[in-house]
Amino acid sequence: MNVFEIIENRHSVRCYKKTPVENEKVMKILEAARFGPSAANRQPCYFIVVTNPEVRKSLSKAYAANWFLEAPAIIVCCVNPREAWRRWDGEEYWKVDAAIAMQNLILTATELGLGTCWIGAFHEKEVKKALNIPKDIRVVAMTPLGYSEETKTEATERKPLTQIIHNEKW
Repeated sequence: MNVFEIIENRHSVRCYKKTPVENEKVMKILEAARFGPSAANRQPCYFIVVTNPEVRKSLSKAYAANWFLEAPAIIVCCVNPREAWRRWDGEEYWKVDAAIAMQNLILTATELGLGTCWIGAFHEKEVKKALNIPKDIRVVAMTPLGYSEETKTEATERKPLTQIIHNEKW
């Protein structure tokens, strides 16, 4: 698949096979995240790979969906906001940096035949407690990672371009 086909076909997976994800694939996915651009090249993102069933289970207080906990791996994206760039008006870019890294991670996983599902509706305090994350580090997103058990192969419907594009001015 080319990049556009990967973008077009990526979808959220909520049912995973028990098959472990090969370490080479996990490392390639993390490399893709690492190569994501960050504001002023500050690179404030960090990742926790959770494969141990007991550690995955410890995340249930943060996000209790069974399908999430049953995935063979979970990747947690964290940021050190002090390392991130801040615009002159005070706008912080650490969430943008993490979003770009996660997008690279998710698209690379799709290319490698793996499923993901961006999780943002979690209790940060519980993730930090379960994974021993320092107080000053923020958890931005999590994704289960594994081989899809689903048969769905196309992305969800999107708004047509005519509804989202403005030329020259709004």
